[in-house]
Amino acid sequence: MDKKVNIESLLEILLVSTKLGLTSFGGPIAHLGYFHEEYIRRRKWMDERSYADLVALCQFLPGPASSQIGIGIGVMRAGVLGGILAFIGFTLPSVIALIIFALILQGLNITDASWIHGLKIVAVAIVAHAIIGMAEKLTPDNPRKTIALFALIGTLLWQTAYTQVAVILLAGIIGFLIYKEHNEEKIKKSSFPISKTFASFCLILFFGLLIFLPILREITSFGWIAMFDSFYRAGSLVFGGGHVVLPLLEREFVPTGLLSKEAFLAGYGATQAVPGPLFTFAAYLGTVMSGWQGGLIATAAVFLPAFLLIFGTLPFWDTLRKNNKIKGALMGVNAAVVGILISAFYNPIWTSSILTPIDFAFATILFSMLVFWKLPPWLIVLTGAIGGIILEIFI
Repeated sequence: MDKKVNIESLLEILLVSTKLGLTSFGGPIAHLGYFHEEYIRRRKWMDERSYADLVALCQFLPGPASSQIGIGIGVMRAGVLGGILAFIGFTLPSVIALIIFALILQGLNITDASWIHGLKIVAVAIVAHAIIGMAEKLTPDNPRKTIALFALIGTLLWQTAYTQVAVILLAGIIGFLIYKEHNEEKIKKSSFPISKTFASFCLILFFGLLIFLPILREITSFGWIAMFDSFYRAGSLVFGGGHVVLPLLEREFVPTGLLSKEAFLAGYGATQAVPGPLFTFAAYLGTVMSGWQGGLIATAAVFLPAFLLIFGTLPFWDTLRKNNKIKGALMGVNAAVVGILISAFYNPIWTSSILTPIDFAFATILFSMLVFWKLPPWLIVLTGAIGGIILEIFI
């Protein structure tokens, strides 16, 4: 299954990925640039074509694309164990930071905290930026704009996790019907160091957990199983990266009372201030609900689908990406993702954050800092927190 590797190679993967985990700010698109610079240009662990192939695969799959790319690079370098270590290095710093942040908030009344309100306004600016970028890329023509529109309307009027799953499936069917004859350039064959037997086992486990966990949740009363199911499902069904996991997780935990809207949005704002993948937001949520143990379980659950899918699809990627019907279905799903994210932007982000004209004015300043002045995300978050305090004092 794995290439023969030595301890030095594995240690090198862990050290290099940890360096990236401590310094990679800016979200999944920025992460691709960091990976390319460190793994491809400096260390030449993969050639340009193989890296492009891997990026294409991870854009094709649901889940955290940048984490999956990191896992894939580790696999190409040192097999499955290399992929696991690459993930640990890239993800652990932000997981630790967000667990600590959640523990600090526990026991505090954050509902009316002015700096928390500032973080909520930060979320407005950041998600607005994500929507603009994703809409330009994923809805370039009228059919996909229309799919996004109906996805927005459906998820806005019927706000349940099941609605989102139904919308994604329906969008995939529509994309298949509209774009099944869509053709792109001829694709070069690639090879990956994972056997098809192991890959098949991972895919079976992925779908088995997706089906079995909700059943187990219904017939047992264990809170840990319910939490694992919620985060696993979110990690399995999200196309488009960390920002899109927001509505799935919000509708899993906020309406049920497991988490307040204020605590949810405060954590989302804080997640922008740490490097690494946005999916580590799950570590914060799990800690708020069930302590640091919950943070670790939530992290494991939300990232497990990424592992199973990248291990399960690498050997079959050449066949998948040459299938126009599969690519057409994915085009429809990606368009629906834009609509789902706009729906979440309105509720809960906008409705609970922009309460006065001054809130909107402050949001436009933060948006300009992020989009026009290209300032780092951690500075946007710090400005938001301080700005929230200033608004409370002087206005």
